[in-house]
Amino acid sequence: MMDVFNWDGTVSAKDFRIGALSFAQKWESLNSAFPPWSWVPCPKHPWLASPEEEGYLSLENICISRPYEVDIDQNSQTDPGEEETSCSEKEDDIDDATLVQSNHHELHYCDFHIVYSYTFRVPVLYLRAYCSDGRPLLLDEIEKELPACSSKESPETKWAFITQEEHPYLKRPWYKLHPCGTSEFMKLLFLGGDTGQPKLEVVLELYLLSWFSAVGQVVGLRIPCKMLNDRR
Repeated sequence: MMDVFNWDGTVSAKDFRIGALSFAQKWESLNSAFPPWSWVPCPKHPWLASPEEEGYLSLENICISRPYEVDIDQNSQTDPGEEETSCSEKEDDIDDATLVQSNHHELHYCDFHIVYSYTFRVPVLYLRAYCSDGRPLLLDEIEKELPACSSKESPETKWAFITQEEHPYLKRPWYKLHPCGTSEFMKLLFLGGDTGQPKLEVVLELYLLSWFSAVGQVVGLRIPCKMLNDRR
């Protein structure tokens, strides 16, 4: 049995599967208004002798409403004195003739997969984004959709950056939040406090929930408050 004092911040494939199923169950029971995560079983890798079932968590067809692009009429003239008016006054005095809303308002969709990395021995978030016509979004387009909290200035996500790689089960190009630094982050999260060393079973039970509470913010997926409050 692993010694929690010497724990390196990683989890086994077996513990990942147990944690993933628990995470999906809690998400569905405490956040019924949001689409559920589902466990997708997959054929075992031929080079792995693990008796455990392989698979990943999937959350797909999440709609992102892209905001309207607003173009300012180059021919309109603005009185310099108007610059000091309040925001509310500006909104009331807007002339529709000087603002042209683009017709490129479209819906974007995202698929998210939580996959176990046998190399890093940690969960990895894979994602792909696409338009309503199926056209995949490129990385620079995806980055425009990411929330402000995904900034490199955020201490919780400074170790996460997006790269493109073949999905280990689907064998197609997906983007992923690279797992380098994940184990160090998780170890610091659980063992770096002053409240004493947690029990190993507590660490494993909360591992995926704690990991996703940080990683999910990068792509705008937040843990429901009920799930955070239900941690015990």
